[in-house]
Amino acid sequence: MPTVPTLRRPFILASVMAALFMIAIEATIVSTAMPQIAGQLGDLHLYSWVFSSFLLTQTATTVVFGKLADLYGRKPVLLVGIAVFLLGTVLCGLAWSMPSLIVFRLIQGVGAGAIQPVCLTVVGDLYSVQERGKIQGYLASVWGVSSVLGPLAGGLIIQHFSWAWIFWLNLPVGLAAAVGFVLFLHESVAREKQSVDTVGAALFTVAVASLMAALTEAGTSDHAFAALAAGVCVVSTVLFVLQERRARDPMMNFGLWARRPIATANVATLLSGMAVIGLTTFLPMYVQGVLNQSALVAGFTLTVMVLGWPIGATLAARNFSRFGLRATLLFGAALLPVGAAAFLFLAPGVSPVLAGLGSTVMGLGMGFLTTSAIVIIQDSVEWGERGSATASNIFSRNLGSTLGATILGAVLNISLAHRGDGVAVHFDQIRQLLDHSLVGAGNDAIRAALGQSLHLTFWAVFLVAVSTLAFATLVPSVAMKPAARPAAAE
Repeated sequence: MPTVPTLRRPFILASVMAALFMIAIEATIVSTAMPQIAGQLGDLHLYSWVFSSFLLTQTATTVVFGKLADLYGRKPVLLVGIAVFLLGTVLCGLAWSMPSLIVFRLIQGVGAGAIQPVCLTVVGDLYSVQERGKIQGYLASVWGVSSVLGPLAGGLIIQHFSWAWIFWLNLPVGLAAAVGFVLFLHESVAREKQSVDTVGAALFTVAVASLMAALTEAGTSDHAFAALAAGVCVVSTVLFVLQERRARDPMMNFGLWARRPIATANVATLLSGMAVIGLTTFLPMYVQGVLNQSALVAGFTLTVMVLGWPIGATLAARNFSRFGLRATLLFGAALLPVGAAAFLFLAPGVSPVLAGLGSTVMGLGMGFLTTSAIVIIQDSVEWGERGSATASNIFSRNLGSTLGATILGAVLNISLAHRGDGVAVHFDQIRQLLDHSLVGAGNDAIRAALGQSLHLTFWAVFLVAVSTLAFATLVPSVAMKPAARPAAAE
């Protein structure tokens, strides 16, 4: 097929960056504003579901939209995804209660499930591996800028404007991205009649959504809901497998997912997602609760990871040709246990600089690993499977984050509840410790108990990081391909 003119590619890339920026800033800006939003809307017991609902539908629909992008082209799926995301964005700003906000966040997540994998697929279509050094730097900067700009913008909006603008801020960005795709992304996709496995797509969405719901609620007291969600997951998964075996053009190609480069790279990505979510979830708690540092210092220990990630991604992409994809991935995977080992040496009185160094190394490792994994996967398939293959990797990372939050959270809970001295520690006491409202001898006892339990959690993170490296060694070498660009030149 004809290729995209070189002069048009920067405009498409700018549209990709704008679309990804919406998703990237959504997490940081909403996190900053949620305490004030929840204070106005009430129902604080639903607080976590504002975040879980977005991730739930994003993860559940990622693979579906990746398949649709292979069937109908990238452009229509991107435009639909942006439209759905912006619809959810408008509705979120109009939310009148916490349940309504959660429903509208579900809609936003569906749009994100289309935008993220297809945007990365477009980059794989337009640019060869040799060109992605500079391009990866641009994409990585999106996440770095959003991590800094999101909290700042969220704080300013909450202070001077209505919280609705937390969401509506994305409207001009999304419209600009959509216009850019309409004007510059011209595809020549065969228009023969396509068979869409709608039943399989629906069953897969239900299976993943119920799995995410079960994992999210597993660490709470609502065991009945978690058990119900788990049951729905099992039934829908069985029905999904049966449907895919009989469908003429199945939504999920099991043969594609089973290919060694894709299977091994996705497992490594899933495990890396587990390790990183353990870091982002529990390191701030340790820095504040055990090292007795401020929230600002705790935030810094994670910020350096966010900054290290794009640096690692850029360096990885610039050295693909020199060292090869597999060697670059292995280097990133090796950095993860090195960084995680630093947290094993944390103890009361130790400088938080050690935590920052560990975070930096893990961020660099994630940059090398995730960038290499996505390129290995994209270069192991042809254009007609690239959307599905890319979506499989993003799905694996998101699922790994959810699994990690649940499993590592369980490690912490069990450790707190079954300590060697027989004294259980409750989360109300930990909250008081973090709020600096717990003083005296009780303060020291709770601090020591929290430190011991988090130390066990960091050991679990280290073991997951080592497992990531072990699976990374199973990833085979994949030859780098030139970009495949099924787009018209007109």
